[in-house]
Parts: sequence; structure tokens; C-alpha cells
Amino acid sequence: MRYSTRIAVGPVQFRIGSDWRAPIAALDRLYADYPRDDARPADATVRLFAARPWRRWLRPSVHIGGDFTVPDALPLPLAMGLLAAEMGMNLQVALGWRRHMLLHASAVARQGSAVVMSGESGSGKSTLAALLGESDWRLMGDEFTLIDPASGDALAFPRAVSLKNAAIAEVAARVDPARLGPLLAGTPKGDIRHLIPRADAIAAMHEPVRPALLLFPRFGGEAGIEPMGEGEAFVRLTEASTNYVALGEAGFAALARLVRQTPAFGISYPDSATGMALVEQLFAEAVR
Repeated sequence: MRYSTRIAVGPVQFRIGSDWRAPIAALDRLYADYPRDDARPADATVRLFAARPWRRWLRPSVHIGGDFTVPDALPLPLAMGLLAAEMGMNLQVALGWRRHMLLHASAVARQGSAVVMSGESGSGKSTLAALLGESDWRLMGDEFTLIDPASGDALAFPRAVSLKNAAIAEVAARVDPARLGPLLAGTPKGDIRHLIPRADAIAAMHEPVRPALLLFPRFGGEAGIEPMGEGEAFVRLTEASTNYVALGEAGFAALARLVRQTPAFGISYPDSATGMALVEQLFAEAVR
């Protein structure tokens, strides 16, 4: 690759290469404060490439490759090269990581305990995590939460937070503009802008915490809390894990222990302030 960079997010060391300078420059800005160890072998490799040589310059289109690929995936325009890089990073972890159980979930931590929030796209879990991470919580991540199969601890994966649509303005009103990436308008997921986590979240990203609360948020409708049984929580988390099957018995044991030891609730909320208040209420009850 003509241009490349290395990024460490939690336990994962990425190597990202590109046929174009712009995506690498954007990544280097977003991840400038993350630790670097260029001598350490990469755990995951991402390639951003042009399918034909002339596609570097003529209507440039970015294909995502690396250790793992999605066949027949459509390329993105070069203006969305940063999004392609982030998608590539997530893809390599989702398909290739085996050291921990992966949950497609956001997480925040306080007082050595974590709140893990899992839900479908649009449930608001990333927005809640980002907003809580700007208060007295530590942002652990908005895309993946890693569970150690041996200890049951949660590990952070605090990549740049992918804010979407209305969440962009809500979060932007609370943070220094220097912590926001460029606006990527009209992507397949709508408007996207990345938020750089606070320095304390990056510094503490190797510190494991004990899961204290499992939440399944749903944005919209009246505020409500619904206790969730272990069986339903287990099924939902198997659907949210990208490597549960690949881990086999270790994955089953880790997930079973997580739902046995961690209270779970579904929450619905009409706005972010209400959602944050529900998280605070349930966390206080879980750790008292």
C-alpha cells in the first residue's frame, strides 16, 4: 500500500493501508492521541484499494479488503474513505478476533463496574454511551465490548465514536470542536461524524472492569424499565455476538456466566436526558 498507519484500540493492533493519502491522514488525526507501537505485529490488517489502477484518480472508489473481506461489497467514494477505513477495522475484528467474546454493544464504566448496552441500529446505544462518556463515566466503546472468557471482565474498545444524524448536533453542542472529525454527509447510514473519546478513556482502555448491568435500550415512546430474564438476555446476546459460535464451549460458558451474574433490563426512553437518567438509576441499584 502506498500510504499506511498503525492504530492500537484496546487489545487490537491495526495496520491500515490505502491507495490514497486522505483516509490515512483522517485516521491519523482521529487517533493521534492513541498509543503507538510500530514494532508490534499487527493483529488485524485493513486495505483500502482501487479495483482498477485508474480508479485511483478517475471517479475514485474505495474497496475494503484485508485479512477478511465481504464478497461483492460495494465500494465507497473517496470522500467517504474515512468511513471505509472504520468499516474495515470493525470488519476485521468482527470476523477475525478470537481472544475475547465480542458483543456488538456500547459500554461505559464507573467505580470499576461497567454498563453494557446492546441493541439494534437506531436504538440509541451509541448516543447514550457518547453522552455518558462526557460526564463522570468512562467511555469503553460504542461498537464492540470484549468479554474475557477466563475472568468474565469487560475490556474496552474505544475507537472513535460514530455519531449519526440527529446525534451529531446533540453531542457537538457539548464537546470541543477539535474532538470531532469531518462531517460525512449522505453515507449509506445517513450523516456521520466521528467523536474522539476523552483522553482519560484512551489512557484507561487497557483496564478491565466487571460488568454490573446489561441494558437493551430502545429509543422512542414513553420512558419505561422492563426486567429481563436470563434466558431472553442470553438469546439476545448470542445474536449480538459476532464470534459466539466460533468460540464454542468457551463462548457458551462466558455468556452464560455474564447473564447469570449481571442483572438485565430493557429500557425505553423518549430523549437522551431520560435515557441517561434511567442508566444512572439502574446502575445505582445494581452496585449498591
